[in-house]
Amino acid sequence: MTAIATLGSHCSLQVLKGAKDEGLKTILVCEKKREKLYKRFPFIDELIIVDSFKEVLDQKCQSILEENNAVLIPHGTLVAQMSSEEIESIKTPVFGNKWILRWESDREMKEKLMREAKLPMPEPVTEPSKIEKLVIVKRQGAAGGKGYFMAANEEDYNSKRNQLISEGIISKDETLYIQEYAAGVLAYLTFFYSPLREELEFFGVDQRHESDIEGLGRIPADQQLKSNKVPSFNVIGNSPLVLRESLLDEVYTMGENFVEAAKRVVAPGMNGPFCIEGVYDENAKFTSFEFSARIVAGSNIYMDGSPYYSLLFNETMSMGKRIAREIKTAAESGQIDKITT
Repeated sequence: MTAIATLGSHCSLQVLKGAKDEGLKTILVCEKKREKLYKRFPFIDELIIVDSFKEVLDQKCQSILEENNAVLIPHGTLVAQMSSEEIESIKTPVFGNKWILRWESDREMKEKLMREAKLPMPEPVTEPSKIEKLVIVKRQGAAGGKGYFMAANEEDYNSKRNQLISEGIISKDETLYIQEYAAGVLAYLTFFYSPLREELEFFGVDQRHESDIEGLGRIPADQQLKSNKVPSFNVIGNSPLVLRESLLDEVYTMGENFVEAAKRVVAPGMNGPFCIEGVYDENAKFTSFEFSARIVAGSNIYMDGSPYYSLLFNETMSMGKRIAREIKTAAESGQIDKITT
């Protein structure tokens, strides 16, 4: 019997609850500091207690996962806490495509794949001296927005970068990515591609709430001007969003283009859940500034199912349950190799 395993963070509760709903054994790789939290939930069958998530690479942890015929579900914590080389060295079957996570973690590779998919994107800015309009400066990897900042020119960039270095938020030798700032309504579009069915599903939309950039809107302008603090884009939580129905055709087209581009660029392609992240402007034009090549935390708001999945399934279907359903179907039909790497 196949088991589902993941790291105790990000969206692990949703993933393991979905696996249990599908009748699969659930295993959580859990840091000691969070053991008390996760012991509260009866759908978690087994906890592998570690000091650090990197211990998932150790022989002891790998042996336990192998004995349970486990499939590891990657999420943002895996991408944030391990290098691409470490992720690619995991012996346990990883759901989806572990090779594409390298493309998510590296800004230049990410941009290349997005252009291959013909996603509408803001222009990158190659160096601070070329900043001519408002930009957003981002770190590599899945930092959750922490350490991001906006800048209007090179002087503004250098000032804010130096301040964040002095505060220990970013390091002096860290490579930062500069991108023209796209204004509009935030919309994070989540999809699921099934290689078993060769079909793309649109799961839902969420918005992310970032601190403390959002809180600035509640502060009078004169007080904002007196503050020297560099606002953070650290993601705190998510809320649901439903799009105008007239936008859905373009949404599906972008998702399909991304799946086809991933097949060409990084085999076996974009299998399983992924997210195209961006904004809609005043003309309802979408601009994409990111993608995530795995389940995103925004799907946590739809643990009882999303509005769009209610159109596709006559049952409650979270993203965690959808992943488990795919794994269960693959295991029963001898196609696990088709959905894991």
